[in-house]
Amino acid sequence: MNRAIRWVAVFALLLVAVLLVNLSYIQVFREDELAHNPLNKREFLQTKEIPRGQISAGGQVLASSTPDEAGLYHRSYPTDPVELSHVTGYLSDRFGAAGVEQSYNGVLNGTEVGAGQWLDKLSGNVEAGNNVELTLLPEVQQVAYHELADKGYEGSVVALRPSTGEVLAMASTPSYDPNAVSDTDPETSGAAWEQLQADEGKPLLNHATQETLPPGSIFKIITTSAALEGDFTPESTVTGAPSITLPNTETTLTNYAGQPCAGGGDVSLRTAFKLSCNTAFVQVGEAVGAEKFAETAKAFGVGETYDLGLEQAAGGVGDLPDEAALGQSAIGQRDVAMTALQAAVMAGTVANDGARMSPHVVSRITAPDLSEVKKIGDKKLNQAIPEEVAAQVTDLMRDSERNTYGATGADIASKTGTAEHGDESTPPHTWYVAFSPSEDADVAVAVVVKNGGGEGVGATGGKIASPIGRAVLDAALRATR
Repeated sequence: MNRAIRWVAVFALLLVAVLLVNLSYIQVFREDELAHNPLNKREFLQTKEIPRGQISAGGQVLASSTPDEAGLYHRSYPTDPVELSHVTGYLSDRFGAAGVEQSYNGVLNGTEVGAGQWLDKLSGNVEAGNNVELTLLPEVQQVAYHELADKGYEGSVVALRPSTGEVLAMASTPSYDPNAVSDTDPETSGAAWEQLQADEGKPLLNHATQETLPPGSIFKIITTSAALEGDFTPESTVTGAPSITLPNTETTLTNYAGQPCAGGGDVSLRTAFKLSCNTAFVQVGEAVGAEKFAETAKAFGVGETYDLGLEQAAGGVGDLPDEAALGQSAIGQRDVAMTALQAAVMAGTVANDGARMSPHVVSRITAPDLSEVKKIGDKKLNQAIPEEVAAQVTDLMRDSERNTYGATGADIASKTGTAEHGDESTPPHTWYVAFSPSEDADVAVAVVVKNGGGEGVGATGGKIASPIGRAVLDAALRATR
């Protein structure tokens, strides 16, 4: 073989080697990326050729697939779609997916299978996707949604089991009908999509998990927990003055309506918590210190997102450069922000003897024949506060509930919040977090109604949010006992 032919042969072998390496790289490292590329219509058509798994809750089918004349399956939402849309989400040929439809797409369309289903996948015998069962209780979800929607409120409600983290209800308003977004008629779905995009209330946003807001006085639960882990007791003395000047500033903070706390002078931490006295908690925050304050907030999950299968915003306490910033943050203002989900986790942590559980909305995955493929287990994340501190905070929250507008005498531990934002003419966000401390109860709830629920600058958490929270708590207790 002459030299020229030898070089041609070597070059050809090199080209073959490069081709094989590239092919192997694509098959091993880029298969998933290319298979799920939105331009890959082959996979899209393949997944529509088998029935997508159901999404269900409490024995009710929330999302299912039906075939058209061509044998392609299309998604529909037969049960209370507007109430549940922010959890189930939607699946659209034009607009993609959201919620559980998005996060569990591989499970539902049959591309992700359980350990015992790999043989079927390899042989090409997968005839349907797996099913996803949610932790939601439909009867509780219904109450949560209508308590907001029927009053025309914008906001959200989250109810969960403190001992497990199971989400029992997650309502967000305004809402939308996923059937309209998923409609196969492009004119119908396009018009629905444009309307939703133009809505200032952002109905496609899950306000329970994706929107952070200043929590106001419900954050005093965290400030109090930090204090009780230190040198404070419920009977420790704090100021009851109607106003207080922030350290090294000329800025003053006042109690609600500029009133003194229990007549002014010195009061107990118990009294300050019951009456939600801002001046006292500015003082408490300063005594706790920035490091302990931020540490306790983190222990309660503020600034954290969860493996929930739903998009989330993290929130946080913001920067604490000085005592003035700390004083404002101690009452849930300045840069402090959290979601309704995080507020429910906060209340649930106190209810669960200080142990914070990971919230989850999926209970298990089942095969087409309904046999169990995977169960979503409960997960303890941390011991946020000692049991004895949780017991003390529970006792304080009981006192707070007795002093809250509309209290019925039921055994409820709660805290309200009226969070300022914008200028003095802007109605506040109103909050309520609560749980039932009785031994056979295992429910915590968080409610936020944005912008005073239409009641103007005089709106409070007690008047606006607490009736909703009590109704949801009652529905959840009846459903779980």
